[in-house]
Amino acid sequence: MKIKVTKEKCTGCKLCQQICTITHYNEINPKKAAIGIEAQFPEPGYFLPKVCVQCGKCEEACPVDAIHHEGDAYVIHKDECTNCGICVEACPFGVIFTHADLPTPIICDFCMKCTEVCNTGAIVVED
Repeated sequence: MKIKVTKEKCTGCKLCQQICTITHYNEINPKKAAIGIEAQFPEPGYFLPKVCVQCGKCEEACPVDAIHHEGDAYVIHKDECTNCGICVEACPFGVIFTHADLPTPIICDFCMKCTEVCNTGAIVVED
């Protein structure tokens, strides 16, 4: 399974970001959400949801082998990660990033909670 994004359906409501951070950090903080919503200004009402496409570049780049493909997602093992940021630089889509509050980079773990709250169909589960 993977997450399919249809950017034309996104209204920019950011419910996906809210459920992501509630699920993973027990708080609402869009800056920690593993899914990004990029407003495409100056065109009003046009948003671009961004989520990991599972290309594996992060795993290839990790110098300490802290990133492993498990199930449907690449997972960063917190006990192995040195937070060097090389995976962030290697991500061609800019969907892996760091946050000052966290000891390791943030990457989507495919919990699929975002697909459950997206009421426009912009973010759905695809087999």
